[in-house]
Parts: sequence; C-alpha cells; structure tokens
Amino acid sequence: MIQMTKILFASDDTALCSLLCPLMKDAGYHVLCAGCGAETLELLLKEPSLIILDDMLPDGFEVCRQIRRDCSCNVPVLFLLSDDSLSHKEEAFLAGGDDDLVKPFEPGELLLRAASLLRRYRVYLGEPQRSCENWLIAGDLRVSQQFNEVFRRGERIELPDIEYRMLKLFIQHRRKIFSIRNLYETIWNEPFDHSCSNTVMVHIRKLRMKIEDDPGTPRYIRTEWGRGYCFCTQDT
Repeated sequence: MIQMTKILFASDDTALCSLLCPLMKDAGYHVLCAGCGAETLELLLKEPSLIILDDMLPDGFEVCRQIRRDCSCNVPVLFLLSDDSLSHKEEAFLAGGDDDLVKPFEPGELLLRAASLLRRYRVYLGEPQRSCENWLIAGDLRVSQQFNEVFRRGERIELPDIEYRMLKLFIQHRRKIFSIRNLYETIWNEPFDHSCSNTVMVHIRKLRMKIEDDPGTPRYIRTEWGRGYCFCTQDT
C-alpha cells in the first residue's frame, strides 16, 4: 500500500468537520480528527505531517503552545481563525502557528495552504534534501519519487496529493493493468465498494487533463475495456 499523508484536524465544530474532513480525504489525505485538546495531543503519536487547528477549540492557542513546548513537535500548524484582527493573528503566530486562514474561507484555499505547508516541511524539515532523491522518467514526464513534484516538458504541473500518488503508481508499474478496485484500495487504502468506482474515474479524468495532449485519446493512461487502466509510453 502507498502511505498516505496524515493531517490532524482539531476542532469541536461538528459542522466544520463534516465539511472539511471529506474534502481532505477526497484530496488523498489520511485525516485524523480530534475534538478537544487532549485528543489532539494524543493523536500526535500517530505522527501527522500537518496540523489544522481551529482557534475555537477550547484553549486552542494553549494547545499549540503545548505542542511546541512540551511535545517538541516541529510539524507545521495551520490555524483556522474566527477573528481577522492583527492581534488575533499575532496570538496564533506567537503560539507557534505557521499560517492561518480566517473563517469563512473557500475550501479550495485550505487545500492550497495545506499543500504549500506540507511541501515546505518535507523539503526543509521533514525529509532528505533533493540531492538524495530519485526521479521517474516516462516520455515527457518527470516525477519525483519523494516529493509531490511533477514536470511535463520541463514545466512544473501542480497535482493534488491523490493524483500525484496515482501517477507515481502507474509509472512504477508500467503496462500493469489496474482494475478500479486495485486503484481504490491501493491509493485510498480503504475497502472498495461499487460506489467508489466513480471516485476513481473522476480522478483518472482529472489526471489525464493535466498530463495528456488529448485527454480524449490518451497517450499515457489507457483504458483497457472491462479490465481497468494501464500506463504506457512508446518505449514500454
């Protein structure tokens, strides 16, 4: 199984959790949910790569201070703030936050901020430097094996985490036919049921839009009717 990036989401707002947790899950993240400060600190043992912390969580700022002071944790913290005043932002920063979003916000912006913080953390704090990384080359595509970085004809293309992991899986197993069930259970790391088929097909379509010259007649990700999908290039 491909390891999914873990995000710890801490909030006691059930409506906010119901909105954001499925969004992050659909983007390919493994979401750990905490409804109080004690649960947030307990879930740090699962080693998340990002913490999204609602300032309305009881003692939210103190929880962040404790993460930094007592747990010696350098994982990035994205605060969701209920107040856009400079003093409130300053309090979040002084508590140990790395970035903030003021409510209400566009859900898509949350994903962009999360991806940016994860990228910086992996490069500068959490993982080996790029001098040690390897690249997968397929046709005019170049894909990092360690970081979510993909280049097509020398130009970087932005992929959500789930599409990056799907592309990497395809290139690592060229010409292997993956059924929809194979893809779902490998990428999402969850049991498959028939309602998941559309989820896989939507992400295949989105990935084709970004890497294919003509998504309607794909060069790389080909459909094997009745069987699934496989990745091919002229040299494989």
